[in-house]
Amino acid sequence: MARQVARGVEEVDGMAARLRTVPPVSTVCEAVEDEIPAGGPPYAGLDDLRECAGLALGSPTRFGNMAAPLKYFLDSTGGLWLAGALAGKPAAVFASVSTLHGGHESTLLSMMLPLLHHGMLLVGIPFTEAALHETRGGGTPYGPSHWSGPESNAVLTIEEKQLCRALGRRLARIARRLEGV
Repeated sequence: MARQVARGVEEVDGMAARLRTVPPVSTVCEAVEDEIPAGGPPYAGLDDLRECAGLALGSPTRFGNMAAPLKYFLDSTGGLWLAGALAGKPAAVFASVSTLHGGHESTLLSMMLPLLHHGMLLVGIPFTEAALHETRGGGTPYGPSHWSGPESNAVLTIEEKQLCRALGRRLARIARRLEGV
């Protein structure tokens, strides 16, 4: 989903996407991870947030909520909040869930709360996006979602990909307008 959102961002002239992930949270004690993970995008840092023109956050659903590693990372952004570093920037959210009624929308809403506290401007998907009316998997006006199935192996549907890319384009266009470009 993140790659699809990034593709949508990069479809807008002059905009570039920066993919990041967050490290896992240790259940026993504070674990130290390498600065660069063995695979996938690099770990997100506070500078990534400070430097962004717009932010898209994604998470798997855990009991109708964002996953603990994302929450843990967001809990570390108090300094950015104090400085107002994210205020006025556009933000969007997306989520995946393994069960059909597993909390797509509540997960998206849980990710929005810290963004609102930061003063970010939330960007959703308007019903003018045809894929919102056609999807049989995931997708909401709050943001794209994906139903990954009980084994978490279902691929993104065409409509889910369309919604991810539409959100990326919308986020990038709004970021450009806010920057006066």
